[in-house]
Amino acid sequence: MMQTDSFSLAVRLIILLLLMSPAAGAEPDAIEFVRDVAPILQRHCIRCHGPGNKKSDVSLASPADLREQQYLLPGDAAASELIHIIGGEDGERPRMPEEGNPLTSDQVDVIRRWIDQGADWPDDVVVCETVRADASWWSLQPLAEWRLPRNETAPIEWQLNPVDRFVWIKLAENLLQPNPPADRRTLIRRATYDLIGLPPTPEEVEEFVADSGPNAWEKLIDRLLDSPHYGERWGRHWLDVVRFGESIGYERNVIINDLWPFRDYVIRSISEDKPFDAFIREHLAGDVFGKDDPHVAVGSAFLVAGPFDDVGNQDAVQAAQIRANTIDEMIRATGDAFLGMTLGCARCHDHKFDAITQRDYYGLYATFAGVRHDSVELATPEARADRAAKLRPLREQKAALEKIQSNLRLRILERARRRLTDHKADWTRRPPNRSGTEEQFDPVRTKLIRLVCEAQDISPHMATGFRIDEFEVWSNGTDSKNVALAVHGGKATGSARKIEDFPDAYGPQLTIDGLTRSRFISTGPDLTIELAEPTMINRVVFSSAKGELIPENKKFVFVAEYRIEVSDDGESWREVASSHDRKPVNNDGHLDARLIRLETTPKELAEQARITRELAALNRQIAEVPSLPTVWIGRRAEEDAKGAFHVFLGGSPQKKGEEVVPASLSTFSQSGEDGFSYRLAADTPESERRQALADWIVHPDNPLTWRVLANRLWHYHFGTGIVDTPSDFGWMGGQPTHPELLDLLAIKLKGNGWRIKTLHRLIMNSETYRQSSMFRDEAAGIDGDSRLLWRFPPRRLSAEEIRDTILHVSGRLDRTRGGQGFRLYHFMQDNVCTYVPLDRHGPETFRRAVYHQNARASVVDLMTEFDQPDCTFSAPRRGTTTTPLQALTLLNHSFTETMADAMSERLKRDVGADTNAQILHAWQLCYARRPTDEETTACCELINSHSLSAFCRVLLNTSELIYVR
Repeated sequence: MMQTDSFSLAVRLIILLLLMSPAAGAEPDAIEFVRDVAPILQRHCIRCHGPGNKKSDVSLASPADLREQQYLLPGDAAASELIHIIGGEDGERPRMPEEGNPLTSDQVDVIRRWIDQGADWPDDVVVCETVRADASWWSLQPLAEWRLPRNETAPIEWQLNPVDRFVWIKLAENLLQPNPPADRRTLIRRATYDLIGLPPTPEEVEEFVADSGPNAWEKLIDRLLDSPHYGERWGRHWLDVVRFGESIGYERNVIINDLWPFRDYVIRSISEDKPFDAFIREHLAGDVFGKDDPHVAVGSAFLVAGPFDDVGNQDAVQAAQIRANTIDEMIRATGDAFLGMTLGCARCHDHKFDAITQRDYYGLYATFAGVRHDSVELATPEARADRAAKLRPLREQKAALEKIQSNLRLRILERARRRLTDHKADWTRRPPNRSGTEEQFDPVRTKLIRLVCEAQDISPHMATGFRIDEFEVWSNGTDSKNVALAVHGGKATGSARKIEDFPDAYGPQLTIDGLTRSRFISTGPDLTIELAEPTMINRVVFSSAKGELIPENKKFVFVAEYRIEVSDDGESWREVASSHDRKPVNNDGHLDARLIRLETTPKELAEQARITRELAALNRQIAEVPSLPTVWIGRRAEEDAKGAFHVFLGGSPQKKGEEVVPASLSTFSQSGEDGFSYRLAADTPESERRQALADWIVHPDNPLTWRVLANRLWHYHFGTGIVDTPSDFGWMGGQPTHPELLDLLAIKLKGNGWRIKTLHRLIMNSETYRQSSMFRDEAAGIDGDSRLLWRFPPRRLSAEEIRDTILHVSGRLDRTRGGQGFRLYHFMQDNVCTYVPLDRHGPETFRRAVYHQNARASVVDLMTEFDQPDCTFSAPRRGTTTTPLQALTLLNHSFTETMADAMSERLKRDVGADTNAQILHAWQLCYARRPTDEETTACCELINSHSLSAFCRVLLNTSELIYVR
């Protein structure tokens, strides 16, 4: 019998399917492939051996996949190796399937009889893995106009708002009763944090408590929704969802300094209650239909707001994989944010749980294929024309001067070339060499010696910036030694490249094992060596690739033209050697540059100097014309969008499967609704692809977008969504606790033209929202997480709210909106970037935390400790942990100490020196309530024993300050 391993088992399964001829004769117990065999393959084999995941290069999806296989004998199961693989031999466990339970004896018998009967497999039958959430899944169904339930047993106030009617029914079904309403101080604090992320002022609290009008609550909600801080709070929510981060992530993690306009756009759009369908369309294609309006085009920064690997790779295979990863990130972000679908799971194979095929995934891949990460200019046509008008005369003058300069150089060069032979006679030495260049000269006593670069080997017109790995200065005499070494007292200086996190990396001199390892990367024209004492020297040697016969490191430039000078005082220098008698480096540009230098007359030299001065002045004027603003919205590369595009088998760009075109998800294309799908020709322009995707996502018949958005609003109001996985409405996500209510909210959103402020009002005007957060043991025993909302779920403030609150109550909050963000870290960059948390926070950082320039993988002490998520990924839900570091940071960080001092000064300024008045005011600022007598007494003792500042520091560390109930 043929010996096989687990690799070949799958291949044998194929054999089972190779038999295409019908069985001779119809038996009473004839096996039908579709009815009997296909379900076995579907359940046990296709997961690993489907067209998108050909484990061991085997697919069992269709007879076409099996035609070349040779693993079974049609009509003779006993002689077919397949049966031994799936049935086992000599009592051993079957080799396949590798995962899960072996086939039952009945299943093996079905396959045995099928083979014996000819192994017929109809050509039009394709075996696909069964998904758990197919087109009948709840979240894919059209929005339903549910009848509002009748709550005859509910109090009248619970029958007025449709939200309450649905919530009451669920509570009643679970034998639960809601909490009574919260008191007014609790409600205004809850609502204010909910809508603007800040505490109410004492004056606002007292005004609301005293307002006995029937619409006091509605007026409060309207005021908060009209606040400019509303967009800052709810914009922060959306920035979490769309994985907004201001560095590229990955190993280099370079900062992005022009992505902040997208943050301002989000805040502005939400403040203005922009219809969310327009908002979403601008995210996907704002640069297309808003190309002349920067306020619209900036929305498409969503596409490139995620992490991006910019290292690059010379290997074509790896470069293709990096590109595939980049587009995958856009696809995942789109599916998570707008559809609540885990689209990325279909990258390597058909989604195992949801109705998303690999073809679907790569249809979206083709849709996004033309997007590249980059900054581009964003300006109105008027702004572009104005700038062009200012630059035009300056550039014309510059072009005229450059033409005069060029003609002068050509005249000199023509004259010099006629004397080329004479000049070459003077060039007796080899050109400078990176592997080692030596200069010998008559012995000279000196204290200082310097190398002056006159031209780089890469550019004959550049003299600043070069790299020297070693620079040796040799003393004269028989006991000659390298006096430039640090061990001999040598000291190197020069304008070197510097990086803060490794300041000596490119310094002028490092000493390792007694040898000089300069690795001096100059940003100026020279390198100077100061000797320990005046010394007779007669030789220098310098290199950037010592010992290499054919230096291959061309990343850094080396000197091509130079001179060696010495000095006793650093003021007066004299030349002792130069490259002028060397042959030019092997480049026509260097030869021409040397000839021009040799042949230029004093008059021509003066003319060159005049032109250079005038050009410098013009360049300054050109630089003073303000540049058009740039924004990191990505550039559009039509060449990348040309295709053809294919399914990548197993997710590998090197294994191309069937061809695909830009298209929407196939699940929805079967809905029969006109326009509720798109399938574009392969040559469709890049911009039209994203427009089609945007229109499809916000199509009125797309139920996912409505449900996902409505659920996000509910989630941020109550801490948990009706679906508790806000970005996953598939099989692996949560089930809705109130599906009818979710559809009601989605329909309300739809009916109000995608404007979310109306939905805020509907939710917040409900009795459900205005309940007390009081804990009840018996109710918690039934619904411990308050998912059914028998009480308002209390929550801890987010990291940003905690910091903003501390600034607010201390009186130091800077309410400046928009613009470049501030940093709570010290930023350092060389090839990679380093972000070091600041120990001290200056006044320039006292703005709202939404304006912090959040870099990926950076640590910001206070906010990181309180669960600010890393913006590398979408964060549809904020985590809430309790750790010792939170208490230690909040108590001991210099920020808290500074704010405690500022708060104590505020209390004195607001209410004077009366201790009781200070305590009352502090309580109102922090908790929106009055202190009890016991609390007042304890606080007086604290202030008298320690200080008002210590008292404020205690308040900033209390749980009541950072919890909303």
